Amino acid sequence: MAQLVKLLDYVSRYERDLSRYPTQYIRLKKYQWERMKKQWEHGADLSEWQQVNEKVEQEEGKSFSPLFRLFGQRKVVEEEQDAKDQKNEPEDDDFGFNPNLVYTPETVEQLRELYLNQLFHFQIKWASSTLMDKSRIDARYMRDSLLRSFSLQLPDSYLLFYHPILVLKKAPVELDIIIVTPVECVCITVLEQENVAAFIGSGDRFWVKKHGEKETKLLNPLIGLNRMESIVSGIFKGRDIQFPVRKYLVSRNGYIDHPGAAFDMDIIDRRTYDKWFLALQKSIIPLKSTQFKAAQAILDLGQSTSISRLFDEIEYEHENEVE
Repeated sequence: MAQLVKLLDYVSRYERDLSRYPTQYIRLKKYQWERMKKQWEHGADLSEWQQVNEKVEQEEGKSFSPLFRLFGQRKVVEEEQDAKDQKNEPEDDDFGFNPNLVYTPETVEQLRELYLNQLFHFQIKWASSTLMDKSRIDARYMRDSLLRSFSLQLPDSYLLFYHPILVLKKAPVELDIIIVTPVECVCITVLEQENVAAFIGSGDRFWVKKHGEKETKLLNPLIGLNRMESIVSGIFKGRDIQFPVRKYLVSRNGYIDHPGAAFDMDIIDRRTYDKWFLALQKSIIPLKSTQFKAAQAILDLGQSTSISRLFDEIEYEHENEVE
């Protein structure tokens, strides 16, 4: 399951310490799955997971005084973190991930599907909040099939940037999809409109889209893809990071015809998507130090828009008082 490092301009927990969180996430994911699976195999009542989840949400929703919120809670968490680091134990409590079982699974496959779906929601939450701040999530990302596919089906060692907004020369720039794997940085622009639509490429500013008898023009997607690759390569060069960058134009449900495509770009459409995605899934290479440096260089330029959890709770309580 790829790790969602950055989603748009949402504040991300990975921004706090990218060198630490990916490995902790992998340990947490494995620990919680083995714990849940063992209990299920022994016929334990898994309703406790529901109760634990509700308890965590209640604890997160408690209102504290400003001084405790700003200093006390952080101090408690840091002390707990130090203790866990010393014991080398999984930090499940710190992350607050407790799957919410909406039904009782009858097979291990159902159990795993339920677990991964909950883990996906947890990733969205983790990529949009920290201990002190949170961003308001657009609900459509919970239903985004491409984001879900990348998150759930790619290896744990892949670091995913999904439409990140970077600040370049004091101006925000939204990119498409970036996946920092252990061996390379993959830049992806996606073409998905009507099912089985055909995209006719050229070197012009506009391409032609054919769907049935209808033809329309669309902006050449390679403009954005080439810009993204140039930005990422420039970031790496500025940090003296030797890390290859590859470009992909991808369509899961359509056809792309561009005979004059550049040699340094790959076109993936519905004819080759499954094979390409399967190759991405097969990677067994662990996280690498150069990969962290590359991802951190991108993350350092990320824009983050968030609100304080403290002020959000105060506003919520004020609204309730008014009502």
